[in-house]
Amino acid sequence: MKDIIDRRRFLLASGGTLSAALLAACNSSGPRGAQGILRFAEQSNEQVERALFREGSRDRPRQRWREAGSALPVYYISDEIPMWDAATRGPWALEVSGLVGRPLRLTLDELMRLPRTTQRVDHYCVEGWTAVASWTGVRLRDLAAIVQPSAAAQYVDFQSFDKDYHESWDIESATHPQTLIAYGLDGHMLAAAHGAPARVHSPVKLGYKNTKYLTRIVFMPARNGGYWSDQGYEWYGGL
Repeated sequence: MKDIIDRRRFLLASGGTLSAALLAACNSSGPRGAQGILRFAEQSNEQVERALFREGSRDRPRQRWREAGSALPVYYISDEIPMWDAATRGPWALEVSGLVGRPLRLTLDELMRLPRTTQRVDHYCVEGWTAVASWTGVRLRDLAAIVQPSAAAQYVDFQSFDKDYHESWDIESATHPQTLIAYGLDGHMLAAAHGAPARVHSPVKLGYKNTKYLTRIVFMPARNGGYWSDQGYEWYGGL
């Protein structure tokens, strides 16, 4: 079985990341004349990426690669690093809702009391770089087992307090064993620069799909786009 990094090399070699290459910068949707080929490339990419996706596959960084630590890049869309202000907003909580039998609202302490997973994995950026980090959090599949999504819930939207940032995922990627609701990074609590109090992280999706500053997880019957997806980036964003 091919692991994630091997599948990424295949996509690069086969031209499967054509739309990402055309977009180049994270705030560009490409020239107008390229929109048709971008749409075609996205559809083709998703078909290939879905065909290559395996629930049982695991991302395994090369042992000689050191963790990025403080060099891990910082991204957000607000004018300044988003920080949850408990004085004006009240205590942070994560809402899990939508097509579920048992909707939840979890404080950070309650989230941290759920079964914990720590994993050392790659972080892949659409711009072509890769970084290694150790993330600690709750597997989304474990959270899903608690809220009991219905069979109609084929997509999941991850929403944040970083302005209107959100990204929706297919249910298979969201419940992959390495998809975490992370609150820890490299043995420490997540810092504001990297998405505190909690964020999504998974090596099965490109970085822009990994919503930071998480506040809501919504199980849905259909995809509803996302901040970068709506600007021309691939919706699927898989590896």
